[in-house]
Amino acid sequence: MHARTSLPIRAILFDKDGTLVDFDRTWGPAVQAVLRHLAGGDADLYRTLSAESGLVDGSHFRPDSPLIDEPTSVFAARWATLLGRPADPAFFGEIDRLLCEATTAHLAVIDDPKAVMSELAGRGYRLGLITNDAEATARAHVRKLGLDNLLGFVAGYDSGFGVKPAPGPVLAFATAVGVPTREIVMVGDTVLDIATARKARARAVGVLTGPSSSASLQLAKPDAVIASIAQLSAWLDSQ
Repeated sequence: MHARTSLPIRAILFDKDGTLVDFDRTWGPAVQAVLRHLAGGDADLYRTLSAESGLVDGSHFRPDSPLIDEPTSVFAARWATLLGRPADPAFFGEIDRLLCEATTAHLAVIDDPKAVMSELAGRGYRLGLITNDAEATARAHVRKLGLDNLLGFVAGYDSGFGVKPAPGPVLAFATAVGVPTREIVMVGDTVLDIATARKARARAVGVLTGPSSSASLQLAKPDAVIASIAQLSAWLDSQ
């Protein structure tokens, strides 16, 4: 654990999948539907695409699935190769549109993000969300969850601030809400999220609602590891 600092926490930046959104319950059926569409009825191709995506039994993802951390421009390039299609912006845009529609239809949450964020906003915290998902998908999920008026910043891999673990998205959030990064805590479920916070000199809290174990998160040296976002308010009170 890092030593407690006297600087107050004034803003909170959330990861999306695995932190607010249940990854397996949302992306499992969504990716299955998209891959079946792309395979066009070819069962062998569907199985190959699923294996490349780390999709197991049609509903769960291996911890090393490229879809957990990588942006569309990386994991969809692998799909393009298997499909014999060019890995170009047109293909990535098509994949983003298909995944946006499918994940929004199957959207399943962890705890109650709206209640958690409403309480935090009521206490004066500035809130934001960054993800390696597409911004349009993030915003569609935010709208469906009723978080529009609670989040002052939303960014995806294609928002122009860089891709996690680059610090750009955190720095952009800091600028947008007028809070220095040392007074920001990032909350996420993977080592990538903690690394992103550290590179921006922000604080970091890991949650155990994604693929990472407490031991693996602790190796990244977060300020804390908590069970889920439901425990975040209590942790903030302890600071």
